[in-house]
Amino acid sequence: MVLAGVTDAIDPQQILRSFGTIGLFAIIFAESGLLFGFFLPGDSLLFTAGLFAAKGDLNLAVILVGCFAAAVLGDQVGYAFGKKVGPSIFRRENSRLFKQEYVQRADEFFESHGAKTILLARFVPVVRTFVPILAGVGKMRYRTFLVYNLIGGLVWAVGVTTLGYLLGDQIGADNIDKYLLPIIAVVIFVSVLPAVFEVLKHRRKAKAQALSVAEAEQVAERLHEAIDE
Repeated sequence: MVLAGVTDAIDPQQILRSFGTIGLFAIIFAESGLLFGFFLPGDSLLFTAGLFAAKGDLNLAVILVGCFAAAVLGDQVGYAFGKKVGPSIFRRENSRLFKQEYVQRADEFFESHGAKTILLARFVPVVRTFVPILAGVGKMRYRTFLVYNLIGGLVWAVGVTTLGYLLGDQIGADNIDKYLLPIIAVVIFVSVLPAVFEVLKHRRKAKAQALSVAEAEQVAERLHEAIDE
């Protein structure tokens, strides 16, 4: 829930109007593989960039190529960082931005989906930042990672941006401003849902593990009492 609040606080419209195309590329790059980029609004920013392109404020061809390159290069940097840092990332202390639960969540996602994680994680905030780093730690061969990275970058960066452009084109340039805020609000809401589901899944799993431990302790206690009798 905190994540949703942070993401909502970063207005993709304001980012694009303040920093333009270069700012867009920088944020997509950072969120894709830099440790501190997990809170950035990648999904909503790509979609909004597509809307802006439909208005004529951004060049569609430039942002499609640039966002694809930024997404792929970001994951490449994350992978290289994971190779260099190695298992020490699992021992890193919690800080204001970094939490071990983020690494654990990405690790569990890896365990559930295998190599497809590189593709699927593109659509899960926080997880998409940490997954390439964990892949570099040693969970995936580089060739496999590169293939899924290219596919994931294409589907996510180009796909989401194109969806924004097609919707904007359907609405019409003259009407985009009228619907821009509601559309972005819906996109932000939808984009944080995977993260919310992951958090709830993690909590349910932790609760189930805690119950299992408690039940095991109760059984052991009963056995101990039986032996004493």
